[in-house]
Amino acid sequence: MRRFGGAICGLALAALPAFWAAAWAADASGHGLQPYQMVRSLQLVQDRIAGGDHAALPMQNKLLELIDFRFLNADNNEFAERRNFDALMIYAMSGGNPATVAARLEGLSLDEADTAAITGVLNYLTGDVAGARDAMATIRHWDYPQEVAAFLALVKGSVVANDDARAGMATLDRARLFAPGTLVEEAALRRTLSLAVTAGDAERFMQASEQYARRFLRSPYAAQFAETFVSGVTALRNDLVLGRVEETVSWMTQEQAQTVYLRLARRAAIDGDTKLLSFASQQAAGQGMQTSAADPRRKLYSSISSVTSEAVEDVLTQLTGLDASQLSTADRVLLEAARMVANEVIAPAGLPSNPSTIVTAAGAETTATEIDPRILATRSRLAEIDRMLEESEP
Repeated sequence: MRRFGGAICGLALAALPAFWAAAWAADASGHGLQPYQMVRSLQLVQDRIAGGDHAALPMQNKLLELIDFRFLNADNNEFAERRNFDALMIYAMSGGNPATVAARLEGLSLDEADTAAITGVLNYLTGDVAGARDAMATIRHWDYPQEVAAFLALVKGSVVANDDARAGMATLDRARLFAPGTLVEEAALRRTLSLAVTAGDAERFMQASEQYARRFLRSPYAAQFAETFVSGVTALRNDLVLGRVEETVSWMTQEQAQTVYLRLARRAAIDGDTKLLSFASQQAAGQGMQTSAADPRRKLYSSISSVTSEAVEDVLTQLTGLDASQLSTADRVLLEAARMVANEVIAPAGLPSNPSTIVTAAGAETTATEIDPRILATRSRLAEIDRMLEESEP
């Protein structure tokens, strides 16, 4: 799909104002630029976006408007040119208006394969995943030109994944092979991360994460990757080698790395995962970022795991000294919850008048009077604190 080199690509983008004028000049009789020419320009812009050119985003939106206008005013006989029908499918799968695509199909005579393909795409765009899956079940996307096949594989992989995560990943891999370095590959990698978590495949998750980090961290959609990466590391942490996580994050800028490690620390603190919390906190502090050591979030997250330890008084002192105004609303809830637990642990607690029988983790029975009163006082708050922590999730 990357038809042009960097120099030609730059010249083409510079010429886009003239292109817009020509596109608006196109009339209902089909004069002006052909649909496939306009869609090629859209793909050119999208390649720039995949490479990190955020300034191309408004240009993409404008091109979609122009192409929408062009398709609405096209004659049916223009689609005798196969490239124009392929362009219609690419437009639909590139963020186009499904209503425009549906209107354009009226009056067109399509064979069985094209009918199934475009029906599947339209069902996907309108949220009918089951309908899209059924329509695309027999689609041989590799029979289409490479640029169309890439998008069809991306859509098919997404809908197949609802029933079979591994089959979905395999189809997304084909989409990547058809369109390396494009937004298709970028989107396929992001979706693969989520599917690998669903499949419980830690190795596949890390492979896709590393591939994305090496190639697409400048994409405007990299923030979505970071969110999925943090969620995946948390979900698969028992099967992950943390060194692989560190290697993936090493491709990121310091700001990106700090964000990822702090989010990991937050999630680990809530889950009570001391190993992951220690790793994430140390990595955040070791990034060479002057602000890390003083970041109140790192202090908060590292303190949460110690609120019931023997050093609880020191922890409470640290929590009390944190400036809540520097925290987000969700993290202020975390801070308040941590303070509540710490205060409960150190507060004097009277023994219950009617000792109750409790089964310990080892299965032995004991009475409440034999258990540290601080633990009893803390247990009465744990359910409420757990609820508060879950509600504080972003």
